[in-house]
Amino acid sequence: MSSPILILTFLPLLLCFPSFSSSLQHQGKELLPNSCSETCGDLHVPFPFYVNSSCESISSAFHLSCTNSSTLFLRIGSVSYTVFEFFPDGVLVDFPGSSSSSSSCRQYNDLNSFGRSFAGKDNFGVSVDNVIGLYDCEDSSLCKPDCETIDLPACDGRRGGGSLACCYPLSDHTIWHLGDGFSVFSQFGCRGVSSWAVLRGSTSGKRGVKLEWALPGNSSHQVCARNADIINATAIEGGVRCVCQNGYVGDGFANGTGCLQACTKDGKEAYGSDCNIKRQDQRKFVIIAGIIGPVLIVASLVALFYLLKRPTKPGMFDTEQAYYQNISVPKACKTRLFSLQELEEATKGFEEGQKLVHSNNGTIFAGVLRDGSHIAVHKLQCEKKDLIQVLSQIEVLSSTVHRNMARILGCCIESGNTLVVYEFPSNGTLKEHLHQTKGQQQLRLDWYRRLTIAAETASILAFLHYENSPPIFHHNLKSACIFLDDDYSVKIAGFGLLNSNFYYGSHLHKNHEGFGICKNDVYDMGVLLLEIISGSNRLDLPTSALQHIRAGKFEEIFDPFLCYHEQPHYRQEQMQIVADLATRCLLFGVDGRLGMVDVVRELVHLTKESLDGGITKGPALEETFSNSSLLQMISMSPDSMNVP
Repeated sequence: MSSPILILTFLPLLLCFPSFSSSLQHQGKELLPNSCSETCGDLHVPFPFYVNSSCESISSAFHLSCTNSSTLFLRIGSVSYTVFEFFPDGVLVDFPGSSSSSSSCRQYNDLNSFGRSFAGKDNFGVSVDNVIGLYDCEDSSLCKPDCETIDLPACDGRRGGGSLACCYPLSDHTIWHLGDGFSVFSQFGCRGVSSWAVLRGSTSGKRGVKLEWALPGNSSHQVCARNADIINATAIEGGVRCVCQNGYVGDGFANGTGCLQACTKDGKEAYGSDCNIKRQDQRKFVIIAGIIGPVLIVASLVALFYLLKRPTKPGMFDTEQAYYQNISVPKACKTRLFSLQELEEATKGFEEGQKLVHSNNGTIFAGVLRDGSHIAVHKLQCEKKDLIQVLSQIEVLSSTVHRNMARILGCCIESGNTLVVYEFPSNGTLKEHLHQTKGQQQLRLDWYRRLTIAAETASILAFLHYENSPPIFHHNLKSACIFLDDDYSVKIAGFGLLNSNFYYGSHLHKNHEGFGICKNDVYDMGVLLLEIISGSNRLDLPTSALQHIRAGKFEEIFDPFLCYHEQPHYRQEQMQIVADLATRCLLFGVDGRLGMVDVVRELVHLTKESLDGGITKGPALEETFSNSSLLQMISMSPDSMNVP
């Protein structure tokens, strides 16, 4: 309740509870020791690494040896590597044959130190977080000036001592590719190599080679602990790791420390059982509650009387009034009515850092409920006169079940606020993946994944357009409204609920030739396709992209990460077709000459052609149209396909 009397009344009771909060900053960063609490020198050995064979682990690949109780060695194949440091996703090692002493390190290491293809690829791979220093190169075209600003320590530990004549970040991918060793640089006449691990978001490096570690995906069954997610490795094909969810810390593995609840207690960080209220605290609470209980009852009755007598504020939604106007909030929300307080708590007071997307229809925030569930909260800019329409559209969306629609968990109509709560998969949004805004664990999207995401997005929109009566239109399609699950499958959310009707929106937009056009889902799909292939969301993207495409300069609009010039010919043709399709969406989608079903037909056809990398996601796309006439249409040849 919002009454001042109730706030003052319940304040003493609230003060009796210990304070709990999620320590999100520890997510994936807290390296707790393994089950034996092993150490070697100054290093604590985290799970799944171990020294003594009696300590639990999950694979002998993570066995270490401790020499003279001071130096750890990791053996991969027939080669031993000195261990400098552990990371949540990797381990920092020295070049083979080097001394563990920083004073005797070598700037010039053999380019063949890690072979042509790293031998330990099943469990270890050279991480993309490494910046490579190259020496005596005959061809300097591989050098990248942007990595020269990174602070790299010299052998004596002093900063700025790298003095690199040539540096190359492995994240660049133009020359070095996942699975390669350092010998790939010999083609440029280089004769020596050094390495520093530069974690994402950092401007300083740590001397050594960071090896990412992972488990083979087929051996990960029931390995992860409760409250942990399985994530894909970056440098190890088919590799996975366990990572604790937000609000928990640990190694994420069932045989390790698992995932312990994190909280703040008495002003200090606490974990696991320390976050529970002790019995002594419980007895103290019972005594205090017994004393103030009668007082609370009397105060609550007074406050209730006050609330019943208080006039309703203008603009505040009255649920009793809504009942007599035939507005059924529970019916619209299907599953749950959230309180404003719990949504404010989940989104940290709707703070800026939780914002996923903002538009004329409202703002979507990421949040985590008390039970650990990840949600996305769509805070609508809704006036009281629009409420009936909004609730009606929520009811329609709630009753529409589809594997590529983010499920509506419920809503909140309180204190003049209208909020819709969606499920929010742990893999974030398409925008985060395209623009690398999620942090160190982020995996860049290759061409096949981008094409599949585009096809699934167009497929769900076509389903909503053609398989529902009246048709449902999104009105607000953006990359931040496209959520991705662990398999990079699309979950679309953020529907525009304030349009005058369910048909095409009426937002006037100036196209590249200056004419006023009415944007709709097909036009927005064109903008999204440009963002997917270019990795950019600039406001002038449609105009500039159209100019480049008309001039035949396709390579100037593609994301450099896609390495357009290095792709096989058939894939370059695919990329050009998608660019051309984006153009047609912008030019012909607004007047109905191009429908979403036409877009789906081309994207699904391209996706089926792209099954060349061992990834079999084609059948999942066809499931999008299960029990639908569109399934038969997509299965037809392009020449025989007709728009309904």
